[in-house]
Amino acid sequence: MPVKKTTPDFVLVIVILSLLSIGLIMVYSASAVWADFRFDDSFYFAKRQLLFAVVGLVAMFFIMNVDYWTWRNWSKILLIICFILLIAVLIPGIGNVRNGSRSWIGVGAFSIQPSEFMKLAMIMFLAKYLTTNQKRITQFTKGFVPSLALVFLAFGLIMLQPDLGTGTVMVGTCMIMIFVAGAKISHFIGLGLVGVAGFVGLILAAPYRMDRITSYLDPWSDPLGTGFQIIQSLYAIGPGGLFGLGLGQSRQKFFYLPEPQTDFIYAILAEELGFIGGAFVLLLFALLLWRGIRVALNAPDLYGSFLAVGIISMIAVQVMINIGVVTGLIPVTGITLPFFSYGGSSLTLMLMAVGILLNISRYARI
Repeated sequence: MPVKKTTPDFVLVIVILSLLSIGLIMVYSASAVWADFRFDDSFYFAKRQLLFAVVGLVAMFFIMNVDYWTWRNWSKILLIICFILLIAVLIPGIGNVRNGSRSWIGVGAFSIQPSEFMKLAMIMFLAKYLTTNQKRITQFTKGFVPSLALVFLAFGLIMLQPDLGTGTVMVGTCMIMIFVAGAKISHFIGLGLVGVAGFVGLILAAPYRMDRITSYLDPWSDPLGTGFQIIQSLYAIGPGGLFGLGLGQSRQKFFYLPEPQTDFIYAILAEELGFIGGAFVLLLFALLLWRGIRVALNAPDLYGSFLAVGIISMIAVQVMINIGVVTGLIPVTGITLPFFSYGGSSLTLMLMAVGILLNISRYARI
């Protein structure tokens, strides 16, 4: 392996810390009213998110100093552990149900979401597989299908919770990695047709998913039911205008937009900071994507390249889906906004992932 750089990508570090800092401020701003009403402590969610951020930052800086090819040796074991956790979370008494999904395992006063960590473990394992089987990836039966076998097994377990959003992010991320590795477009087209049929089947199998599609097409057809969340989100974004109502001045967080500190936190940000604030955050994500791509292109080996592609793709797919949902461009699904949405598993996972990306940047010829 080449000699390690003394420092990671400085721009990448600044962007990550900037996103995290803005996210912590927005979690407090979005959650203060609800936290004060429910827990008699306006800082309830903010304090917990700050704790998650500290744990995540410690993990990020630790992982940043762990040689990234170490994960190649541990990827299989980590994947097996995540599969065990995905099965365990489905067992009553172990898995906790929230908002209709059995996706959490309680650990003391906190909970972890195994599907979040499966995303990163799958990226590590798939990067290893693509590195050793890149020449066969153009073959449908010997390369393309085997690369997807474990991905769809994990997707199936996640759907049993059910958690379509997290499963979609994982599958989308893995598809990008396989495409970058050199898979044929024709194979993706065939898989896409099967995927559309499967997606329609998943929607028809669960009435609430059909309700989300209906509310997406016309949210005002059921403004107090399935269309309520997206309508309240749009009511937040619209009045924000160019400069916003001012930090802390959101109206929709006063019990109009449900749990605004989670999936719809960007709507509160747009309401309070306006188009300028919302665009600035998107610019930071774009800068993160650009620096991540540079790291992937300049990594010293294939494993480092595929690993960097997977990490930056996971973040990009998640951001696009979250912003698309909040702005009404795609149907509502439970996807957090990286570094912003309240949630320990999501925030910790993202900081661990970018820690790996930062370590790759120490070797990249940038």
